[in-house]
Amino acid sequence: MNLLPARAEVKAASESSTWPAAALSSAGPPDPPDAQYAPSREIDILHLALEVTLDFRQRSLAGQATLRFKPIAKPLAELRLDAVDLTVTNVTASARLLAWQVTADQVIVTFAEPLPPEREASVTIGYRAQPRQGLYFRTREMGYPAQDEHLWTQGESILARHWFPCFDAPNEKFTSEVTCRVPEGMVVLANGRKVSEEKAGGLVAVRWLQDKPHVNYLISLVAGHFKKIEDRHRDVPLAFWTVPSDFPEAPNSFRDTKDMMAFFERETGVPYPWAKYDQVCVLDFIVGGMENTSQTTLKNDTLHTVATENLRSSQGLVAHELAHQWFGDLVTCKDWSHVWLNEGFATYYEHLYDGHKNGRDALLYRLWLSARSLTGATNDTRAIVMNRFRQPDEQFNHLSYGKGAWVLHMLRHELGDDLYRRCIKTFLERHAYANVVTEDLNRVIEELSGRSFDRFFDQWVYHGGTPVLDVDYQWDASSRLAKLTVRQTQPVSDKVVLFRFPLTVRFKSKSGVEERQILVKDRSEDFSFALKEAPETVRLDPELAVLAKVNFRPPPAMLDAQLADQTDTLGRLLAIEQLQSRADHDAVAKLKDLLGRDRFHGVREEASKALRALHTDEALDALLAGTKQPDARVRRQVVSDLGGFYRETAFTELRRVVNEEKNPDIVAEALAGLDAFARPEVRDVLLKLLRSSSYRNSLADAAIRALRTQDDPAFVEPLLDALQKREQELTTRGFASGLEALAWLARAQPNKDAVRELLLRHTGSLKQQVRVAAITALGTLEDARAVAVLETFAGAAKDTPERKAAEKAIDTIRSARKPSAELGELRKEVLDLQKSNRELRQDLEAFKRKVEAASPVPSRKK
Repeated sequence: MNLLPARAEVKAASESSTWPAAALSSAGPPDPPDAQYAPSREIDILHLALEVTLDFRQRSLAGQATLRFKPIAKPLAELRLDAVDLTVTNVTASARLLAWQVTADQVIVTFAEPLPPEREASVTIGYRAQPRQGLYFRTREMGYPAQDEHLWTQGESILARHWFPCFDAPNEKFTSEVTCRVPEGMVVLANGRKVSEEKAGGLVAVRWLQDKPHVNYLISLVAGHFKKIEDRHRDVPLAFWTVPSDFPEAPNSFRDTKDMMAFFERETGVPYPWAKYDQVCVLDFIVGGMENTSQTTLKNDTLHTVATENLRSSQGLVAHELAHQWFGDLVTCKDWSHVWLNEGFATYYEHLYDGHKNGRDALLYRLWLSARSLTGATNDTRAIVMNRFRQPDEQFNHLSYGKGAWVLHMLRHELGDDLYRRCIKTFLERHAYANVVTEDLNRVIEELSGRSFDRFFDQWVYHGGTPVLDVDYQWDASSRLAKLTVRQTQPVSDKVVLFRFPLTVRFKSKSGVEERQILVKDRSEDFSFALKEAPETVRLDPELAVLAKVNFRPPPAMLDAQLADQTDTLGRLLAIEQLQSRADHDAVAKLKDLLGRDRFHGVREEASKALRALHTDEALDALLAGTKQPDARVRRQVVSDLGGFYRETAFTELRRVVNEEKNPDIVAEALAGLDAFARPEVRDVLLKLLRSSSYRNSLADAAIRALRTQDDPAFVEPLLDALQKREQELTTRGFASGLEALAWLARAQPNKDAVRELLLRHTGSLKQQVRVAAITALGTLEDARAVAVLETFAGAAKDTPERKAAEKAIDTIRSARKPSAELGELRKEVLDLQKSNRELRQDLEAFKRKVEAASPVPSRKK
C-alpha cells in the first residue's frame, strides 16, 4: 500500500515515538498498547465465493458469502467470522446448524455437532450492507459526474469485514471468486481472470476467479463506468483503467508498466505470478495506491498532463504497487508487526527501478534523501518489528517503508548483487503463496551465504535507532598515515544498541583511488591507513551502504576537491551540506556555480536549498541568476526558494514566473512565494487564478492556499462566491481545502452568517472528506452558533472522523471566547454566588431562630 503518491516518508516525517501532548497528564503517558499477535487459525479456508448485487442509488449491496474450509487439529463447534455493520439475513451450512448470531463485530455460527478435523465443510451467509468503510460508492447523488459513477473496495488492513464476513487477518490464504451484478453498460473488475459474463433483467453478472491463494485484505472489487488501454508482457495481459473523464491522461501513467514488470522479473528471478495485471484509477481513493492481487487500485491524483514536464510522474507509485505483486501478495507477512516484508521490499524495488531507468545517481539521491530523513529522527527508538500497537495501520510508517528499504539496501551491499538476488529468489520461491516472518528471510540468507546475520537483524530490525558517527581526520606527513577517529554518539539503551558494521573509506589522490574497509564496533576507535601520499579527498561510505548520520567536516581544500569531482555525485551533495553552514562569499560563489552548471538535477536542487538557507542578499542574487533552468525540477526548486526571501527583486521575479511560466506546478509554487506580499497586484493575480480553469483546477487550489496565507478578510466574499459556484468543478480535496480557508479568513468577521450557513450545509455532504472539512472549518470559524449542530456529530456512538472533528471543533470554539466576555461572565458568576450565599445565610439565621424558639431551656446541672 502506498500511503501517498509522493511516498510514505512524507507521512513518516510527522511520526514520533513520543506520546501526543494531549495524551499526557500529571500521571505520565498512558500505558503502552498490549502486544499483538497473529490470530489462531481454527480452520483452513480453502475457497471464498462472494456474490454481490450493487444498488448505486441507495449506495448499498445485497451479498452472499460462501466459505469452504476444513477444521484444523481439533473438532470445530463454533465458527467466528469478522463482520461489521452487516445485516445478516440467513445462514446455511453443509452440516446441521444449532444457531447463529450477529454481534457488533462478528458472525458466530454454532454447529449442532462439532465438525471433525480435516473434513471439508461449507457455510453460506446471506447479508445486506450499506458500508461506511471497506467499500466506497462514487455516485451522482454524491456530486460526482454521472458518466463517472463507480465503486471500489479497500481491504488493507482490516476493512474487508465491512462489506463481507471473513477471516480478516493476513495469516490465512485461500482462493477466491467474486460474482457481481451491476446495471448493463457498467464494467466489473476483480482479482484473477474473468470466467463469465451474463445479462439478465437489465443487469449483467460478471464472475472473476482468483485460482491461486492470497490473503483476505487483497480481495478487490471495482465496478462502474471505465475505459481502458491495454498491452501485454509475454503472456500476461496488462490494462490501465480510468473513469471516462480521466481517460486522456491514462497513457502518461501506464507507459512504464511493461518495462517495470520485465525488470522485476529479472531482479527477483521469479516470473510475474498472477493471471493478469490491471491498474484502476478511481476517484478519491483513501490512500495513494493498493496492491490487490492482480489488480492494483490507484488514486486518480496520479494522473497528470505533459504540461507539468517531469514534475509529476506515476513511476514511483506504479513501481511500488507492482513490486507488491511479489512482495506482499505472492509472499505475505504473517502479522502486521512484520509488515516491512511487504512495504520495505516494495519501497526498495521502487528505488531499484528508478536506478534502472534514470541511472545510479537517481537511485543514490533517493536513498540519500531517505537516509537524511530517517537519521534526523534521533528521538525515535522504535524497532521496525514491534508488536505493541493499537491498530494495524500504525505499522504503516517510515520504519516499515523507508528503513525497511534501507535494511535491504544494506543487505545487498553485504552480500553482493548476485548472492543477494539468489537469496531473494529463494525466499520468494520457498514461501510462494504463503506467509512469512523476518526470520524466514534471515534463514535463507544464512543458508546461502554461510554467514550469521543474527546481529544484523537484531540491531537494524529488532532494535531501533541508527548510528550517529562523529569522525575526525588527520594526516601525519612524517609517517604518511591518514588517521581517523570514529565515535558512535547515539544514545544507547535497551532499545538502541551500539552498532557493529563494516564501513568503507575511500582515499583519492593524484596517484589514484584506494578503498579500505574498517569495522565500526566501539564507542570510540582510532584507525590508521598507510598511503603513498596525502589524499585530496577522504570519503566515508562513498557508495552509501550504511544507514547512519555521519558528522565529518573535511578540510577546506578537500571540500573544494569533492565539489569539483564530477564522478562523485554523492560527494557533491555532502559538500553542499558543509557549504550551507557557512555564509561567506566563497560558499555562495560555489553554490551559485553548482546551481548553474552541475550535471545532476539533485545537486542543483540542493544547491538552491542551501542558498535559501544562507539567506543573504548575495545568496538571493545567486538564486536570481539561476532561474533559467531547463529541468523543471530545478526550476521549481529555485522558484520555491525565492519565495523564502521578502525582497523586491524576489517579488519581481515571482510575478514574472506567474505571468510567463507555462508549467502550472511552477506557477503554483510562485503563488506560494507571493502570498507573503500583501499588495494590490498580488490580490488581482490570486482572484484571477481563483476563477481560472486548469487540469484538476490545480491553479485555483494554489490560489486558495495563498488566500488563506494572506489572511485578508477582504477575500471572504470572492472565495465564498467561488466555492458556491465552482463546487462541481473543484476536486474534492480542493473544495474541502477551500471550506477551511474560508473559515480561517472569516473567523474575525463581525457577521459570519453566510459562511456559517455554507459550512453547516456541507456538514451533510455525502462526501466524507467534505463533511469532515466542513465540521473542522466550523471550529476554525469560532462561531458559537454552530455548537448545537457540532454536538450532533460529537454525540455519535461510533468513533468516526466526523465525531473526532466535531469534538475538536467544539473545544476550539469554547476556548476562543474573548477574555472580556469571559471576565464579564466570571464577574456575573461571582456576584450570583455572593447573592446566593447571602440568601443562604439569611435562611440559616431564620431557621436557627425557629429552632431556638421551639426548644425548651435546659436546666443547669450542679
